[in-house]
Order: sequence, then C-alpha cells, then structure tokens
Amino acid sequence: MKLHELKPAEGSRKERNRVGRGIGSGNGKTAGKGHKGQKARSGGGVRLGFEGGQTPLFRRLPKRGFTNIHRKEYAVVNLDALNRFEDGTEVTPALLLETGLVSKEKSGIKVLANGKLEKKLTVKAHKFSSAAKEAIEAAGGSIEVI
Repeated sequence: MKLHELKPAEGSRKERNRVGRGIGSGNGKTAGKGHKGQKARSGGGVRLGFEGGQTPLFRRLPKRGFTNIHRKEYAVVNLDALNRFEDGTEVTPALLLETGLVSKEKSGIKVLANGKLEKKLTVKAHKFSSAAKEAIEAAGGSIEVI
C-alpha cells in the first residue's frame, strides 16, 4: 500500500446535499422546504419540545425524585485489576492513576471484590467493600483507609 492509494472506508464519507441549485438536482426552487408556511421562512420553525400549543410532553409528565448535589462518586477498582502489581507493592491512588487503572480520582477510590486476588499487597484507598477487605486480607495483604 502506498500513500496515494489510501481511500476512506466504503460508506464513511457522504456527499453534501447542495439545495437550491436547479431543478435537475431534485432540490431546486424551494430547496426542499415546500411552499410557504412557518417552516419555509428564514429562521422559521418551532422551538424544541413545542407541540403547537398543546401542553408539551415534558410538562405533562409528573416530576419525580431529586438530584443530590452533595453526592460523592468514587473511581472503582476491582480486585482482579490489582493482580498486575508485584508481591508486596504498596498500591496508592497515585500509583493507580499512573498505571491507568483509574483515569480520574473523583471523590476518592473504592476497591470492589470483583475477581480473585492472587498477590500479597498493601492497598491504600478511600473505601473498600467488605468482601474486598476480606479478600485482600485472605491473600495475606493489608488495607489502609485514607
């Protein structure tokens, strides 16, 4: 393959529809807008959710629940992901960020018990599930809540 032989994947590129360019184009004269009316005018049309004066759907539906503005979201790490470290490693949030196991620390790091841990590690995190705590200690490691 040479540089001049490169082509985009089949169906990935699409020709732009140039409206108002003569009757042979299929979108000439009224440019696909039909004859007159609100939607034919420049800047015409109705706002998002408008239903012609009928009460819009978002106002007909009841409001439920609320959003807790103080909610804490934790970056999650599973036990099987910790197997990549050597025996005796001290696993800290900084190390997890560095190795790419978490992309963002968020409100802290929580260790969950998904998978099986085969290494003896010292894990430092903000939260642990009870099953993860047991699994780390069963593997001979220790935990430290930051």
